[in-house]
Amino acid sequence: MAGAVLLPERGGGDWLTHRPYHVLRPPGERGVPVQGSSAGLADLPPEIAFLRAEGIADRLLIQAAADAVQAGTDAATALLNAGLMAEAAYYRALARALGAPYLDGPIPFGPGLRFPDTLVAGHAPLAPGSVAPWVLAPRGRIIASLLGSPRRIGPIAITSPTHLREAVFAAIPVQVADHAAHDLARRAPERATAREPTVWWLLVLALTLTAALCLCAALPAPFARMVALSAQSLFLAMTVFRLAAVAIKAPVTVEAPPLADTALPVYTVLVPLYREAAVVPALLRALAALDYPPAKLDIKLLVEAGDRETRAALAPIALPARFEVITVPPGSPRTKPRALNAGLPLARGDLLTVYDAEDDPDPGQLRLAAALFARLPERTACLQGRLVIDNADDSWLTRAHALEYAGLFDVLNPALARCRLPIPLGGTSMHLRVRVLRALGGWDSYNVTEDADLGMRLALAGYTVGDLPSATTEEAPSRFRPWLGQRIRWLKGLAQTSLTHGRSPLASARRLGGLEVLCAVALVPGTVVSALAYPACLIGAIWSFLVLEIPAAPAFLDNLGTGLALTLFGTGLGALVLPALIGGIRRGWGDLTPWALGMPVYFLLVSVAAWLALVELVRAPERWNKTRHGLARTSRSGRLRRQGRPGGLTADGKRAVP
Repeated sequence: MAGAVLLPERGGGDWLTHRPYHVLRPPGERGVPVQGSSAGLADLPPEIAFLRAEGIADRLLIQAAADAVQAGTDAATALLNAGLMAEAAYYRALARALGAPYLDGPIPFGPGLRFPDTLVAGHAPLAPGSVAPWVLAPRGRIIASLLGSPRRIGPIAITSPTHLREAVFAAIPVQVADHAAHDLARRAPERATAREPTVWWLLVLALTLTAALCLCAALPAPFARMVALSAQSLFLAMTVFRLAAVAIKAPVTVEAPPLADTALPVYTVLVPLYREAAVVPALLRALAALDYPPAKLDIKLLVEAGDRETRAALAPIALPARFEVITVPPGSPRTKPRALNAGLPLARGDLLTVYDAEDDPDPGQLRLAAALFARLPERTACLQGRLVIDNADDSWLTRAHALEYAGLFDVLNPALARCRLPIPLGGTSMHLRVRVLRALGGWDSYNVTEDADLGMRLALAGYTVGDLPSATTEEAPSRFRPWLGQRIRWLKGLAQTSLTHGRSPLASARRLGGLEVLCAVALVPGTVVSALAYPACLIGAIWSFLVLEIPAAPAFLDNLGTGLALTLFGTGLGALVLPALIGGIRRGWGDLTPWALGMPVYFLLVSVAAWLALVELVRAPERWNKTRHGLARTSRSGRLRRQGRPGGLTADGKRAVP
């Protein structure tokens, strides 16, 4: 049985343990009955029927045909994506059936190689004097067409899609890296992070603020008071956004009828990895557990070229064809969005999501997202999943982080989605329409919070973000230094996003609208400014309340400024505590909710990160502070567990994933 991959029986094996393994899953698994070989073989589609002559077991072919009917796809994709046959073995057999040479070594490409066009088309020119003018790596139903009329297309060579992609990346790495880093800047320079030194933008901003303050100081007292009251009212309105979210409850149940397998779209999953060898086994377990037809999954693991440890951890694992390990060519900047941009042009799905290395999404998340997208208007271009910190019991920091996430993803984001207001996306579990994402130019490779930036660009383009009530568990740093590095990166990225979309403030305001502008300002630059100003405001308020006597003037207008200041201080503390408290209650974390009272202290640490982020924005704007994963000691859901080495060897000594 050439090319078969060992798979566990249902309930009888785990690819990460040393339990017994079997070559073939029981026919009829996943609810597709297989009556008999004679009946099944008579109806084999042409893209797999030729494999009988190659000695592939009839039961494998019957199973692939049944899977294809159930999923509404072609049998070749069903066969390969389920891991019933290795990709290289299939394409070798296809080359023999077509009477064409098979290329498995270096490919002598001719002129005209382009990224991503060559890989999207699935064929490339060969150099003069090669075995054929063209090399093809056909997919899906194109294979049946080739088998039906092999002479019509002329002489060709065959290779596998994986080998073609690896050869193209090896032949034109600079072009691939340039596309990943600079495509957005070429297509929409006004929406890309400016390449000028950040210090100049900050200097212009500082001079503008200084001039505004000097102007206010020179104004007559009534006008100066009016300006101060206006500023207080603006900050109060932004603070009320977070408080109002507590009262806006998202629907408890989502009325989205599930889609049949045949109606499900192809779903691309992008997973950027950098120095993540420790969590590779758990990551693959989580991805293999996704409840989605394998024939309609397109999972791309994006690994940096210099990351030998992660590549070594993935190398011995025999992944089915629905998994694709893509080595991102060296280049600058070495950021997560650059890696995502290298994979985006190759996405085969209509829908796409991003998971981080430590993520463990709910197995039904993709099905729920597909059902919601089918019901929602095209204007809803993204659904944001609920991120949940799973190792909350590791330390006080993880408890506060867990409550902060509960306030953001279970309270604030659902409320904003219900009101169709801009949402700075989370860095993972955001589900997108691929067509829209490509039209926007993908991610900004120079922005270290590419998620928040993408959320703003979606809003500026007229799209909305919906809420996806499906959890993805994550691991939070339990020690201060790693937490600080991560938070510095996030706040630095919010500052980058603010500077990028604030270069033309009037144009951005016209695109968004009044309430949307207030929301965007409150959530992006407002988050940074409030973190920077928080210690001074807190100290000033405590000093005024405990040391000084708050004056009371006889006239109402004379008391208005003091009253607004007191209101702003109270609502600010409420905006820190209440979303975390309500989020913890909605999560059912009764033991954690008292810790919400400590959020004002936690935010002092956020303020430290904000000031350091401002320094790093000037000194190293592209630096990506890496967060280590696989260090969690506790798990509330039981889904975070100690990482082990995968077991279950295939016949050729490789490890297998189901």
